[in-house]
Amino acid sequence: MEWTLHTFEELTVQQLYEILMARNAIFVVEQECAYQEIDGHDPKSAHLTLKDGEELVAYARLLPAGVKYPSPSIGRIIVNPAYRGSGQGRKLLEKSLDIMVNDWGAEEIKLQAQVYLRDFYHSFGFEETSAEYLDDGIPHVDMRMSVKKKAIKGSE
Repeated sequence: MEWTLHTFEELTVQQLYEILMARNAIFVVEQECAYQEIDGHDPKSAHLTLKDGEELVAYARLLPAGVKYPSPSIGRIIVNPAYRGSGQGRKLLEKSLDIMVNDWGAEEIKLQAQVYLRDFYHSFGFEETSAEYLDDGIPHVDMRMSVKKKAIKGSE
């Protein structure tokens, strides 16, 4: 399996198509949530992918400080259904945090979590900063993590 991190401009048309297709399959089709998935933040974000040969295993969009919040944030986190339960989601978040802390110098990271995943994010040190709310009909909670300057385990 291979990790890649690209700016929007570095993505090939094929890579962008695969990412958008996977995000649409999860967030619109699987979650039965009709909404405008392409929100205008992609051109200003970094795109982290994990591939197994030609198959997209996992993806996260890393938003620099100032794009959505004053601090960096992680969004559009997905794991291919065929790879769920294999630890790829944990590896994806570890890699995302490692990049943001060690390469970007982030001291705080934010995300909007679907409520059913709050314990997963708690296990990384994220804390809730909002009450539950509905975002396109799906229960969410805002979370943030204060970071110390150290490598995130498992991301080497």
